[in-house]
Amino acid sequence: MNPAFIVARREFAAYFATPVATVFIVIFLVLSGALTFTLGGFFGRGQADLIPFFSFIPWLFLFLVPALTMRLWAEERRLGTIELLLTLPITAGEAVAGKFLAAWAFCAVALALTFPLWITINVLGTPDNGVVLTGYLGCLLVAGAYLAIGAAISALTRNQVIAFVLAVAVCFLFAAAGSAVVTEFLSARLPIMAEIARSLSVSERFSGFTRGVIAAKDFLFFASFIGFWLFVNAVILEHKKAD
Repeated sequence: MNPAFIVARREFAAYFATPVATVFIVIFLVLSGALTFTLGGFFGRGQADLIPFFSFIPWLFLFLVPALTMRLWAEERRLGTIELLLTLPITAGEAVAGKFLAAWAFCAVALALTFPLWITINVLGTPDNGVVLTGYLGCLLVAGAYLAIGAAISALTRNQVIAFVLAVAVCFLFAAAGSAVVTEFLSARLPIMAEIARSLSVSERFSGFTRGVIAAKDFLFFASFIGFWLFVNAVILEHKKAD
């Protein structure tokens, strides 16, 4: 079996060996449900869709995903087990991929547990379930983007609090880059920067998926974005290994 999958299996099992999994999933489900039915105006909209749920996902993951990634490498460094891991017959890239896949699979489980929302809209109306599936795919890609950022930052420090704060800050930059406030400000001064900001915005790329559109450019953006941050993570680990 590929070493990355061995690491992924071990890490995924570790989530459920501690209260971390339960706490994360419960907080995610409570917050997503509360935001969807209150601020999202789920019943007041008079439409059977999950747009209210999807609209909050980039901002909900903004805090929950860094809370998940802050321990990925920071804890290994604090306990001194990172040296042991990197002395095993496994490359830094495989270790990075394994930890990332485990965290991504965990996020997929959390998203899957929101199925009562999907059942609700099918009971209340006749939604386009293809659009709903596409929206969930977009949610998973947003989670992957934030996970890749958080994992890379976690490798920089042994302090989990610092890893969390830095990850939230960097994820926020990519989430807010395409917002009207940012793009209007840049358009009035540096129009080309406004276009760059919009093209790098995770929220902007995600919006197409919520409409049921899987554009090749958006899918490629997420794939390259995740790949870039995983590469940065591996480089950081190789540097720490050399030290």
